[in-house]
Amino acid sequence: MTALAFLVQSLVPRKALGHVIMILIWAGNIVTINLGYNYRLLQLGTSPAMTWSDLNGVGPYLRAYPAVQGFNLALAVLLLGLTMLVWQRGAEVMRFVRRSRGRWQGTTRWLSASGAAGATAAAGVVYYHASIENVNTTRTEGERQQLAYERTWRRYETLPVPRVVGIALDVDLEPTAGKARVGSRFTLVNRLSTPIDTILVNVASDAPGLAVSLDSLTFDRPFTILKADTTWGVRLVRLATPLVAGDSLRVRSVQRFRVRGYPSGEPDVSLVHNGTFFNRDKFPTFFYAQNSELQSDELRRKYGLPLQRRGKPRTDSVALYRQSFLSDADLATFEAVVSTDPDQIAMAPGYLLREWTRDGRRYFQYRMDAPIDNFFSVLSARWTVTKDQWQNVAIEVYHHPGHRFNIERMIEASKASLAFYSQEFGPYQHRQLRILEFPRYAGFAQSFPNTVPYSEAIGFVARVDTTDVEDTDLPYFVTAHEIAHQWFPYQRMAADVEGSQMLSESLSEYAALVITDRAHGRAFTQKFLRSELETYLRGRASESKGERPLTRVDLQSYIWYQKGSLALYALRDLIGERALHGAIRAYLDEGRFKGPPYATTFDLMRHLRAATPDSLQSAVDDYFDTITLWDVKTDSVVTTPLPGGQFKVTVIGTAAKFRADSLGTETPVQLNDYIDVGLFDAPRPGARLGEAIAIRKVKVTSGSVRAEFTVPRKPVRAGIDPYNLLIDRVPGDNSRDAK
Repeated sequence: MTALAFLVQSLVPRKALGHVIMILIWAGNIVTINLGYNYRLLQLGTSPAMTWSDLNGVGPYLRAYPAVQGFNLALAVLLLGLTMLVWQRGAEVMRFVRRSRGRWQGTTRWLSASGAAGATAAAGVVYYHASIENVNTTRTEGERQQLAYERTWRRYETLPVPRVVGIALDVDLEPTAGKARVGSRFTLVNRLSTPIDTILVNVASDAPGLAVSLDSLTFDRPFTILKADTTWGVRLVRLATPLVAGDSLRVRSVQRFRVRGYPSGEPDVSLVHNGTFFNRDKFPTFFYAQNSELQSDELRRKYGLPLQRRGKPRTDSVALYRQSFLSDADLATFEAVVSTDPDQIAMAPGYLLREWTRDGRRYFQYRMDAPIDNFFSVLSARWTVTKDQWQNVAIEVYHHPGHRFNIERMIEASKASLAFYSQEFGPYQHRQLRILEFPRYAGFAQSFPNTVPYSEAIGFVARVDTTDVEDTDLPYFVTAHEIAHQWFPYQRMAADVEGSQMLSESLSEYAALVITDRAHGRAFTQKFLRSELETYLRGRASESKGERPLTRVDLQSYIWYQKGSLALYALRDLIGERALHGAIRAYLDEGRFKGPPYATTFDLMRHLRAATPDSLQSAVDDYFDTITLWDVKTDSVVTTPLPGGQFKVTVIGTAAKFRADSLGTETPVQLNDYIDVGLFDAPRPGARLGEAIAIRKVKVTSGSVRAEFTVPRKPVRAGIDPYNLLIDRVPGDNSRDAK
């Protein structure tokens, strides 16, 4: 960009005009990307994305660097050579250009020629990797591919689906070589009363920088592939002999994965030298994948499609018999043999039966001792293992050798979670718990049966500073959240209907919040509740599809994570922990480890309402079945000394309550709520509130709030709803200093 600026300023007669041209070029870069033309060679002066991982270094990101930056450097040399050729400012530029032919020699010629040659060579390398080895698609082309997928395959969405009851994997990973072979064997059973003669099979397809080939797809009876889509990895298979009710079918597939060059955009990061993570999408499934459709309503209108479908009603008789995770399975047996490089450990759910070395490769055999949901992953890395124990459960953290500073925190969270969840919600179903670090190219954690892949970014290199008012101890909280998933939903699976994420994510987020509260105290929890509330408010402010109540949530993560944890925590505060946890345990006991029909929020809410006194039923409506918001504010805190060293404290404020519809239109409603009013000492570092001197619930039925206290010492801060348990539109004015 600097070299181009010199050339532009040498050619144009006015400096200001040169500035305008450069601004237009700079803006053109941005416009080109926003229009969906994000090809590397069109992005002048930009460099490839680069993410460092302690576990895997720069990994796939470095491959594009030499050629792309070589292109930029050579182009800069060429531009500087041309600048030397025409170096002059003024109105006589063209006459000067004609005279400058005599300058085409020496340094000028050498710079221009070498720059042109270098830029051409580097551009050729980039083009080969981005457009020949990999397929480069513009945003519009990608949209049309999704459009073609939906128009071709959506008609098969209602095909009857046989259920997966057995899974066996044979996976050979070669991380250092950038190759993998994935063999899978699935046993399917027709649990319907009608025969099944046509099956939709999804296998992994090419990803940016990752070539995927299907070596074989076979069935244990004659079959014909009626239609194939290699872009999306879909095959429509007709069985010569239909699968009758109760009959089983065995499906085998072999696929090969190979890292190839580098794409124009972000590379696939599943197969890397150290930290390979093959998620569930790398293995076959047997249903129409609705998540491959165009998701944006704006794009769907553009292409004449109906708006994106919301979650199915909770009374849908077909959806009640399908899991919310994968609709082609109930519970299935699971085993896997995984091989990897000799200096790595390969991991899959289940218990390690044996380990051996053959032909310079390291093999691991895993088997689960009870059927599990059809949700699994395979990982491999050069890990060191830190071990501990909780009762008869082995706790193992597989991590990069240098990442030890949060391991103890994760183990503490694991022990606390296993103990508390087992006590409150029912026994843990496995004999081990494994946490597996993967590179920070992705920033999430994910829970599989007895196995938790956990990003280096949010757990293993996160700096925890509990004296910072914004710090929420993410490694501790995320560990507790992912372990909670071993109960929610793995002990009672949700149906594929609206509200299913409340039964998984909301309950897990709430459980982790309670564990964090027990570890750090209520003042620490307040800033977490405040953070959850602010995230929810930001989410609903940008909502484009229409907000739904928590029990009917389907698309909005800010509802099932943030509002869900707030709602359950607030209900705990109103009815007590014993009552709430008893209701959650009763919900689990009702369908623990059972098959279809699967759970809906009707089931959970029936137990929550039974545990809630009649006088507080309106709070259940407010938090779970409607979109209710409050606006409370502390206006003044009056402190008066009393004889004997005591103080009279009067807290005065205002309150209002609103109901919102799906479009965000708010209507005032009558207050009839119990709201906390509290007095607090000076906060410790990292907290907004100190220890509570006094706190009580005040029933508020009008727009004004007034509470009087007599306390032994003067408070530093006081407020209405100080812990942010209400869905408050403006949470920052709930408390104020006692002056």
